[in-house]
Parts: sequence; C-alpha cells; structure tokens
Amino acid sequence: MALIGIDLGTTNSLACVYQKGEMILIPNQLKKYQTPSVVSFTERGLVVGEAAKGNLILSPENTASSFKTFMGTNKVYSLGKQDFLPEELSAFVIKQIVSDAETFLNEPVTEAIISVPAYFNDSQRCATKLAAEMAGVHVERLINEPSAAALYYQMTYGKKDGCIMVIDFGGGTLDVSIVECFENIVEIIGIAGDNHLGGNDVDNEIAMFFCRQNNISLDNLSDEEKAILYKQAENAKITLSSNDIATMVLFAQNKEYRLILTNQLMAEICDDLLKRIKKIINQAVKNCSRRPVVDDVVLVGGSAQLKVLQNYLSDLFGRQVHVSPNPEKAIALGIGVYVGIKLRDEEMQDIVMTDVCPFSLGVGARHSTQDQTVYMETMIPRSSMLPCAKEKMFYTLYDGQTALNFKIYQGEQYYVENNLELGEITVSVIPDKAGNQWAKVTFMYDINGILYVSVQSCTGEIKEKEIVNEKLHLSQEELEKSKEKLTTMIQSQLNLDENELIQRFVYLYQFASPMEKQQIGFAVSNLENAYVSGSPIVRKKTYENMKGLLKELEYHIFQEINFKDLLYQDHEFWDEEE
Repeated sequence: MALIGIDLGTTNSLACVYQKGEMILIPNQLKKYQTPSVVSFTERGLVVGEAAKGNLILSPENTASSFKTFMGTNKVYSLGKQDFLPEELSAFVIKQIVSDAETFLNEPVTEAIISVPAYFNDSQRCATKLAAEMAGVHVERLINEPSAAALYYQMTYGKKDGCIMVIDFGGGTLDVSIVECFENIVEIIGIAGDNHLGGNDVDNEIAMFFCRQNNISLDNLSDEEKAILYKQAENAKITLSSNDIATMVLFAQNKEYRLILTNQLMAEICDDLLKRIKKIINQAVKNCSRRPVVDDVVLVGGSAQLKVLQNYLSDLFGRQVHVSPNPEKAIALGIGVYVGIKLRDEEMQDIVMTDVCPFSLGVGARHSTQDQTVYMETMIPRSSMLPCAKEKMFYTLYDGQTALNFKIYQGEQYYVENNLELGEITVSVIPDKAGNQWAKVTFMYDINGILYVSVQSCTGEIKEKEIVNEKLHLSQEELEKSKEKLTTMIQSQLNLDENELIQRFVYLYQFASPMEKQQIGFAVSNLENAYVSGSPIVRKKTYENMKGLLKELEYHIFQEINFKDLLYQDHEFWDEEE
C-alpha cells in the first residue's frame, strides 16, 4: 500500500513518491513526468492526459481543460452527451495519475497528499478531496502549493535559516507565500493569491493582441481556429522563455495572419497582468503575522520561466529572483518531502512544518437591534498559524429572546452576505432581558482544513458541528480524531455622506489586518449608533472623527511597500551550486 503526493495542476499534473531518502517523480505511460490536466470524449470513451490534449484543437467541443480554476463551483462541462462538474473531471486526472503510479511502484496506491493553491477556499478544497474520493483515493492532507515549494527548496538548498518569498505562478493560479526557516522549522507567516491569474491569462492577452494587430474578431473565428490561435499564443510564450523572438501564424477565413513577438513587446502586452501580480505580492507582505525581512524571492510553477515575469520581479525587488532549472516540478517534489514526513522517515521526522489559514473564519453578528445588516465577527483571522482554536462570548439582543443562531462564514468582507457561508448552529436560551443570556462559540481549525465549531449556551446546551462541504462525506473516525486533537488547544438608514463613509470602511475591510479590522468594525458601529441616537451634534462629531480615522487607515492599508528595501541587497541566500 503506497502513499504518493500529487500536484494537481491547472495545466499539468505530476506525482511524487518518497523512497529510501529520496523524492522520486513518477513517470506516466509515456515516460513523461507531466500529465496534461485535460479530459476529452472520443469514440473510445473518455481519455485523459496527452491523448486528450491533442483534441483541444481536433475536437474542442468535446474536450475540457483548465477546469481546476472552477473547482467548487457549479460550472458544467459538456463532453459528448454527458455533463461533468470540475471535480468530476479532476477525478479522471487523479485516477490516471494513480494508475500510472501503481504501474511504476508495482503496488496499490491507497492514499495521496494533494496540493492546492494557498488561496483555495473551503468549497474548492472540499471539491479537491471529493475528486480524490471519486477516484478511489483517500486524502487526509491537502498542502498549499507554495508551502510545498518552500519545503522542497529548504531541503534542497541546505536548510538555511532565513526568510524567503515563494511566488507560485501556475497555469491558472497565482500564490505568494512568505516563509521563515529556522533550523528544522519551516513556518508560513503570510499568504495572498488570485485563483484566476496564471499562464492561461498570458496566453489570452497574446491572443487578443494578435487579433487587434491583424484586425480580426475573435468572435468570428471557429472553435478550431480559436484553439489553434491559443496554441500559437502558448507556443510563442514558451519560445520567448529562451529566445528573443517568436513568430505566430494563423490560417483563418482563407487567409494567413502573422505576428512577431519580442520580450519587450510581451512586457507591454502583459502590463496589466504584471501589475496584478505586484498587488498580490504587496498584499502577501501585509498579511504576514509579523513584518518580514526577506532574504530571497523564489519563483516556481509552470509559468515561472517567463522572461517577462522574471525581469519584472527583478526590477521590482532590485535584485535577480531565484528560479529553479525546473520550476514546474518544485511543488511535486515538495509534496514528496511531505510524504517522507508523514511516513516518519528518519531523515524527515525532525522537520516541523506549519501552515496558515488562507481566509478569515467567523460568524454573523449585529452590534444592536437597529443594525440593518449583519456583519462578520472574525473568530480566526487569515494568516493564523494552524492548527488554531479561538473562542468568544455572544449575548442576546432582544428581551425575551429564546435562541441564539450562529451562521458561519469564510472571507474578508465586512458584511456577511459577501462572504462564503459554511453552515449554521442554533442553541436555546432562557427568555430574559437583552444581554443577560449568552453563548460561548468555539472555532477549531486543523492542519487538514477541517473546521470544528462548538456552541455552548448559558443553560448548558451544547451543539457541535464539523463544517465540511455537504457533498464530501468524511468518516466519523476522521471527524472524532480531528475533534480530539483540537479540543486540547482551547486557550440603517443614513444620509449620503454617512452612507458613503460606511461603504468606504466596508471596502477597506477585505484588505485590512486583524487590528485594522477591529478599528473598521468600531468605526461602522459608531456611525450606525450615532444615527440611531437622533442627535445632529453626535452624528456630526462622529462623522468628522470617523472621516479622520478612514484617511489614516487608507494611508496605512494602501501604502505601497518598497520591495527593494524588503530584501537584503548584495546577498545570496542559496548556494551557488545547485
């Protein structure tokens, strides 16, 4: 019975195993390490990988790719006469990888550790586990992709103490993690990401530029012509990773169209994408649990070889970024390291790896009975080290209230309606005056991404719930194990000016640190209470005071970090020899 690691990628997927002190990449049937994450319906039925990839051009209407981007959503792919959800297509890819692994290892594969983008939310993570369950593989642990890459680099380049920034730019996602390494500890202290930004977006920008330069409409091209155009864009992008010039050619509508690309032109084409990457890097630094002093920047992922990206980041940081000769394999090899840790290999058993919660977790709450909308009371802030446990007290708002209802959310928005609802728990209380009855809410979030919520009312009633996607059925044994491990860790109608001010505070909330979020909650509550008071003087004074606080918060939250000051200059973190 084997345990393997799977890098389930947007464009390509890889597998790795840990044997005799080494991380070994697993080849597929074609003796290649990368299996395209593509599924196609043919006369022979569904095919996966390289055989399916060719059908992106030959039979695009019956072929699906980049479905990882839509994991956990209701997007439907129609292949042949059947409809599939993204996790169902991912299950086919996982099943193919497992089959290739069993052939290579000559033994059954019963368990896998799968990597996911650090910024995948609960639905996306549950969908990934569900895909593995459909493929007949047990998955207890999901590991964040940049965390896996950091683990690989720390093991490969000498276990040096220091802080590194891992930028994982894949086919469809971007993740940035700040990682501190000290002796045998690898600690993630901050993350940020964009689940809809990757190499595919570069292809799209190139394709759109090609159409503009040749004065053709993308909408007027056939499915086959579009597929050829995007393939040409991908090939040009790859060519420019090692050459100065790339040529695109498209035969469409009985005419030949051409375009010559250079890296300088690529920088112009990708300007907006590069600015989006900078914004995510900026956010990752601000999300850190403590201010980092970064020793080096490590670029990984299938799209890390883009010269335009490397040059942009080197200019941004004032020093050359570190790129592996095979950045597309770094995540898979990092999962291989974690497989060794899980197997308690002698060389790995002393390594301690921590991870962080990618999104804030909380409950819906109201400051007063006059509140028009429900806000997010954060229990576990994003970037909290895992596993993590927090508890808070909540009180009744109304006289005679008989129950306290807690809806559970994930996200960074101030109002809960803009966050992801995960579940709810209700407990009974004795009818009494407002504020006399209470309930204690406990959040426990483990390293495997399972959230356990307990609510105890002052009457002694206790309600407990494992917050997992309803479509994902974990065994009772797994849930009890998670619960036992974590239990030990419990340690209005406003005028236009006032309304605009509140909306600006609400907008800031998603970018704010935990302390700044408390200030924003304080400000919104003050503005709403000032209106309820009915006093024009109170409202005016509160408005002026909160306007000053808003200006101060906006300055701190949107102040751009000087990336050149973030890194040590004239300093090489890694050994010269690789």
